[in-house]
Amino acid sequence: MGANAGDLFADYGKARAEGRVSHIVEIDNDTLLLDRNDGFYTSGMRYAQTYTLREDGATTVFGWRVGQELYTASDIKLAPQFVLPPDHPYAGWLYGGFFREIRKPDGTHSKIGLDIGCLGPCAGGEWTQTQFHRILNQPLPRGWSKQVRNEAGVVLYGEYAPVRWAPDAAFDVTPVLGGRFGNIFTDASAGLHARAGQLNSLPSESAVHIYLRGDVRAVGYNATLQGGYFSKGNPHAVDPKRFVASAEAGVAWQRAPFAATFAIVRRGNEIRDLPNSIGAQNYVHMQFSWTP
Repeated sequence: MGANAGDLFADYGKARAEGRVSHIVEIDNDTLLLDRNDGFYTSGMRYAQTYTLREDGATTVFGWRVGQELYTASDIKLAPQFVLPPDHPYAGWLYGGFFREIRKPDGTHSKIGLDIGCLGPCAGGEWTQTQFHRILNQPLPRGWSKQVRNEAGVVLYGEYAPVRWAPDAAFDVTPVLGGRFGNIFTDASAGLHARAGQLNSLPSESAVHIYLRGDVRAVGYNATLQGGYFSKGNPHAVDPKRFVASAEAGVAWQRAPFAATFAIVRRGNEIRDLPNSIGAQNYVHMQFSWTP
């Protein structure tokens, strides 16, 4: 594959023409844990289409994605006048973008992408959450009038795994470095990803493995808490904690043409002035893919 920026579009065209296409749906939601209060990072939905091409022992993946993330106060049943600092402001982030990932035979990988979208009422968060809760016959959110103001957003993000330790064919550990830069999110992260099970099965074979992922994120800016970097007059904003830890434990299954992941995520408190016992949260992460 091409090694410089001038080859990027040619590589993308080749991947589309010769690579395998996959359709991927991701869902994050705290309601799936039967938490009728909802709160904080309450929902995330993403659809991605990828094109995978294997050449010279390496795998290159080009893809595009669209997504929506919803953030609310600690309890969506709170009336607007009670949504006050240090509680989380309401925020929606609607975005789309492109990315490229390179996976090497030794298990190392790198990824870079760019998302463009909008924060605030333009993201449609109130409509999405209200309709979803009506379908599920759950309490309706009351505080979206306290959401952050509209702002167009650009986020450049990347991920790099410099080494993979595999003491056994059924077990490996990979350190991962990541970062985001833009007017919606600016942060850097470091973590470990451990897997155990059927790791080297062919896509046509049925395989299952469990995994555990942990990371710590250093936060420079978070517009879902602070309001957009350039927007003014937000109903309220709160200061982020500068270091936030998270952990994810899950199980992944594959049998061509399908694959699925189910996990529980524990995310630490993200708000500086909120007690950790209140600000920490749990939610379900699911991913489904189809590669015809």
